[in-house]
Amino acid sequence: MTDQATGPTTTQAARAAAAPGADAAPPPYDAVVLAGGAARRLGGADKPGVRVGGRALLDRVLSACAGARTTVVVAAPRTTVRPVRWAREEPPGAGPVAALAAGLRHTTAEHAVALSADLPFLRPATLHRLLAALDDTGAEGALLTDAGGRDQPLVAAYRTAALRRELAALAAAHDGLTGLPLRRLTGALRLTRVPDPYASFDCDTWDDIVNARTRIREHGHVLDEWISAVKDELGIDLDVDTNALLDLARDAAHGVARPAAPLTTFLVGYAAARDGGGPEAVAEAARKAAALALRWEEEAGETKGSGGPSAPDAG
Repeated sequence: MTDQATGPTTTQAARAAAAPGADAAPPPYDAVVLAGGAARRLGGADKPGVRVGGRALLDRVLSACAGARTTVVVAAPRTTVRPVRWAREEPPGAGPVAALAAGLRHTTAEHAVALSADLPFLRPATLHRLLAALDDTGAEGALLTDAGGRDQPLVAAYRTAALRRELAALAAAHDGLTGLPLRRLTGALRLTRVPDPYASFDCDTWDDIVNARTRIREHGHVLDEWISAVKDELGIDLDVDTNALLDLARDAAHGVARPAAPLTTFLVGYAAARDGGGPEAVAEAARKAAALALRWEEEAGETKGSGGPSAPDAG
């Protein structure tokens, strides 16, 4: 992974998000996350555990690959946001090629994503694009490239048969995999590349950590980041129309009273849970509450316009 001093721009992020294949359903895949290493440029800190936006870097990556059939983390076991399978390279510290081979032994899907544990801006859509590129091109690997056009072999999707073939060849040629750089592995594969300076941004230094923490608090990202963090913290796996809920909060604040906004959204969540949960239940509860808020606003406008009720049944 490369050492980048600055984060991507909003324009770059928007362009990447709009890339073809972002919404396509991916084929079944497994995930191998490399979370070992000495983190020398972080002074030996526990890099996977460093928090960005209130979440450990490793947990952010695990959330992005939650759609994997099997997720293998190559590192010493620790508490994570979701259950994973643990593996270790032999010997420990043998390098990324040995670690990738150790993780791959626990996978069964025809496709696998290989990820480092220091990607604060990785999203499920990124992995979907990589898997789509793999299928569309017939390549053996699909890699992200960073802002400088450099390959990022640990933000990539691969055909597992091709990886196993080349790993076996490398092990035979070098009497093992210890110390081999990833380019020795990827150089033997037919690759396609997906430019994405946003998702490929990794945290190798404390400056990178500071930049990532600043980036997610920018206006265009902070709400999505906060919602994702809350869902992880509460163990909620539910995608809802956040724009509809924000519109509801606005209508309640404007048409009723400002404190009505948070209280109304809480009640909508409670009602949705009572009715079985799920996006449809949230949408229906939000629709009813929004209609009520608009009726309150209309009545307030009518009352102001007429100088107040003039008949016993006027309200």
